[in-house]
Amino acid sequence: MQTIAGSRIIVTGSASGMGAAVMAGLVASGARVVGLDLGYGAGMAPGNPAVARCDVSDKASVDATFDAAVAHLGGLDTLIHAAGIAPGAPAESIDVDDWDRVFAVNARGTMLTNQAAFRHLRDAGGRIINFASGAGVSGLTNKAHYSATKGAVIAWTRTAAKEWGRYGITLNMIAPAISTPMYAQTRASMSADQLAALDARLAADMPIDGRLGDADRDLLPLMLFLSGDGARFITGQIFPVDGGLLMVR
Repeated sequence: MQTIAGSRIIVTGSASGMGAAVMAGLVASGARVVGLDLGYGAGMAPGNPAVARCDVSDKASVDATFDAAVAHLGGLDTLIHAAGIAPGAPAESIDVDDWDRVFAVNARGTMLTNQAAFRHLRDAGGRIINFASGAGVSGLTNKAHYSATKGAVIAWTRTAAKEWGRYGITLNMIAPAISTPMYAQTRASMSADQLAALDARLAADMPIDGRLGDADRDLLPLMLFLSGDGARFITGQIFPVDGGLLMVR
């Protein structure tokens, strides 16, 4: 049985949602973790996890924060890149500023954080796990710009996996359908008819449970595996953690 005890891991988007749940699970499993998020205060708050403010869309912020995080950890074994935004709008109504903002965070942010991790992993190898989405494979109504960015994340990850494998670096992706506080807020804002329609669609499309999964029960075990040495021979893959919603062909 593999263990990630002592592994040095950076988690982006760790202030809330799936990123926060994954970070807590990693720490409980004995990893040494630095969480990065735009929602944190300036400077490195010490501890395990240590946390620091980072704007993943800004190269200077990413490079400086990753250097500080790696110095704090004494090296780097794994990057889990969960930071992202998912605004909604009909395809015909998306304006250029919104398009550019979503691409800056989701697509450029993936490139910048992966490049920063690469500089610290190239000598000894390691793991990069990017958050993709089923939306990047099959599309998602009312989120064309988000879907386009996740398609870019998938193409980037598979290309970098081909290029960086010679350094012993693997790059994989997850496509999650996991319940988060943001999802709970979304449900709370919906009418009874909207909730009934959503729940009926999930029940029809997700053969396991028919509803979104739980981060600790359903997502964390895969993240622990992909972060460890047991995943050294797996790269360029997308892992749907979604109860069967996306069946990749």
